[in-house]
Amino acid sequence: MNINQFEKLIAVVTSYLSEDTLNRSMAKQLNTQFPAEGEHFLKIKQACQQAISEGWMCQHEAGGIRYGRVIKPGQKTHNFSVDVVMMKDLKGPHHCHPLGEINMIMPITPGARFDGHSAGWWVYPPGSSHHPTVTEGEALVLYLLPQGSIEFSR
Repeated sequence: MNINQFEKLIAVVTSYLSEDTLNRSMAKQLNTQFPAEGEHFLKIKQACQQAISEGWMCQHEAGGIRYGRVIKPGQKTHNFSVDVVMMKDLKGPHHCHPLGEINMIMPITPGARFDGHSAGWWVYPPGSSHHPTVTEGEALVLYLLPQGSIEFSR
């Protein structure tokens, strides 16, 4: 797996999205179109795990969180950036999503949850904020951010 192959996997998802429709109903649409037990979702999860083992994803660590921006917003990903984090039973730093945030939740530990949600998709609308939190084990979370927009609180 290389970054170009990964970007193509992500582009399948981002081509389905539109920045102006980031709302909670989009989570239902994503869970229908790309279900957690579906082929494309599992390909992305496997690609993330392989990229982490190869050292080009989640290459940074702070406070027990492995993370990294994998893809900057651009034409190939329909102006979404891609960040991936790995967390285990941890509350992360508070941040705001000026343009919204799409989360692909990939439990590593069976039953692990991200912000109370199990495997699948969750969408935060524009202007929302939270402390990203993984409970009941370890999970990978892939974030799609319109225009790469995120603001961390101090």
